[in-house]
Amino acid sequence: MNPHTDADKVALAARNVSFDWTGLPMHYFDSNPFATQFANGMNMLLPEGEVFFVDVFQQALPLIKDDAVREDVIGFIGQEATHSSSHQSLLDYLKTQGLNTDPFVAQIQWLFRRVLGDRDLEGRKARSWLLERVAIVAAFEHFTSYLGDWGLNARAWDDALAPQVLDLFRWHLAEEVEHRHVAFDLFTHLDGGYIRRVRTWLIASQVLVILWVRGTRYLMSVDPELADKDRRIRLRDIRRAMRKGLIPGPWSLAKMYVEYFRPSYHPSRYGSTSQAVAYLASSPAARAAA
Repeated sequence: MNPHTDADKVALAARNVSFDWTGLPMHYFDSNPFATQFANGMNMLLPEGEVFFVDVFQQALPLIKDDAVREDVIGFIGQEATHSSSHQSLLDYLKTQGLNTDPFVAQIQWLFRRVLGDRDLEGRKARSWLLERVAIVAAFEHFTSYLGDWGLNARAWDDALAPQVLDLFRWHLAEEVEHRHVAFDLFTHLDGGYIRRVRTWLIASQVLVILWVRGTRYLMSVDPELADKDRRIRLRDIRRAMRKGLIPGPWSLAKMYVEYFRPSYHPSRYGSTSQAVAYLASSPAARAAA
């Protein structure tokens, strides 16, 4: 039995949100190039990553024997598809302002489509590769569950982020909290092996760090509003962003990292469904969609 109760769960459904980026400044996060491009590093990962999540879960649907798990997975698929298109709209706008993300996005596409994509397999090998990718999605969703809880409570964001980006981030993170149990429940339903869980977390966490750091470095290098001397990531910029509460600190991240190794782990321990639903009820984009 999963640690969450019915009170922790809601019926999952995609919200047809849209965002108007008109007038958004290049450095929309605390007027800070590093903080902005650090956020954009994740923005670059999300569209392709969430298309991958959707594809894997659509392939897993025929294997699901539990109606409640199937219903949650269908809701998850709808929400993740909307997340992908919403973050893509921000990347498209930034491109019109001179920030070209295409070269690095091509590397992300290669990872999710070629390295982690479908393979010419049959029978048990095909099922094993699908289960491996379900476990990888569950591992990534462990991080997004943590980030959802952290971001909904990051009070420094209230004044630091441009309003429309603040709503994009909080709407997305609230839905991450809302569906935080789905990927892990699907993995548990289809496999649940501890060794596979640990192996895929070790892989996914390293991939996430490498891509996020390299993506931030790339974005700093092509930022159209930076002088050459300001294009590198400086340790003092990272410390400043952490000290101001704009990004998570090392101890919080370390605690999140080791939590996934606990045999009793379940993502319901991260975040509050009621808090997420309350934000979604007040989100300008979600209210407009409703």
